[in-house]
Amino acid sequence: MAAPPHVLPFLSPSSASASLRAPSGRRRAAGLRCAAAAGQAGFFTRLGRLIKEKAKSDVDKLFSGFSKTRENLSVVDELLTYWNLADTDRVLDDLEEALLVSDFGPKISFRIVDTLRDEIRDGKLKSGSEIKASLKRCILDLLTSKGSNTELKLGFRKPAVIMIVGVNGGGKTTSLGKLAHRFKNEGAKVLMAAGDTFRAAARDQLEVWAERTGSEIVIDKDKKAQAPSVLSQAVKRGKREGFDIVLCDTSGRLHTNYGLMEELVTCKKVMAKALPGAPNEVLLVLDGTTGLNMLQQAREFNDVVGITGFILTKLDGTARGGCVVSVVDELGIPVKFIGVGEGVEDLQPFDAEAFVEAIFP
Repeated sequence: MAAPPHVLPFLSPSSASASLRAPSGRRRAAGLRCAAAAGQAGFFTRLGRLIKEKAKSDVDKLFSGFSKTRENLSVVDELLTYWNLADTDRVLDDLEEALLVSDFGPKISFRIVDTLRDEIRDGKLKSGSEIKASLKRCILDLLTSKGSNTELKLGFRKPAVIMIVGVNGGGKTTSLGKLAHRFKNEGAKVLMAAGDTFRAAARDQLEVWAERTGSEIVIDKDKKAQAPSVLSQAVKRGKREGFDIVLCDTSGRLHTNYGLMEELVTCKKVMAKALPGAPNEVLLVLDGTTGLNMLQQAREFNDVVGITGFILTKLDGTARGGCVVSVVDELGIPVKFIGVGEGVEDLQPFDAEAFVEAIFP
């Protein structure tokens, strides 16, 4: 016969003790899980911050990497040194041309020059040095208003998964190797995934980078597996073996090849199935020597796979540094890293203030 509702059923001392221990054990387990999650979140926060802070200490590399763009923009000082109010229109026209030549793009160049013209007309700028300071401030505002989240977003649990995409020859595999180098230097346990299954040389190249950086690697051993299979295996292994970072390479593809572009969607889906929330970052590698031509690539890749950040490479070989501003302004997606040389340390975390200082003499 059941006890009346207001009467508590009798519990023996042993069963009462067990009933008290069970919730306590569950609470303790939950507490340990929360602590582990908090620890992982703290690790990734520190890792992202450390890598970003290194950018501020590597300013010399940034300056040397943008030497050609800075040389192009040296005309700014020549124009503004002897500026006077009567010469405003001529000086601003020449300034606009200098910005266009450096691939800032028509829309941005016109907007910057119109802002300067208005400030001169309103009496806010009264000297060449003030105009230059305002010019730099305009560019910095463009970068920070739409692309301020330049730190890597690595999530709150291990492993963080980063997917690298782009067209052929942009520098995807090299960029991935240099990223691995940075992560390893900060003490992270890194796993690479050779997802470029179309090009045998890419797998060989990534194996060299794995050995060079002391990273582990997942490859297609029988040379028959498709990219989604390789990437899925890598994410599962990363989770199973406690890796901090899984870096996923993919085959280069033209943004106009819609069949191959759709494969990226499949790759992203299988990673998410293996680890909910993956990938944490989808980074598009863009060749800086193509200048404004990169914008259409960026739009197509973003529409298909959802880009979270850009890696702009080969900027040391071009005077088109203004394309950095153009791509951020056009798409509202931050630049996370820039390539300013061939060395392993020359993939630099992007810092907007340092960039503005580097492109102007």
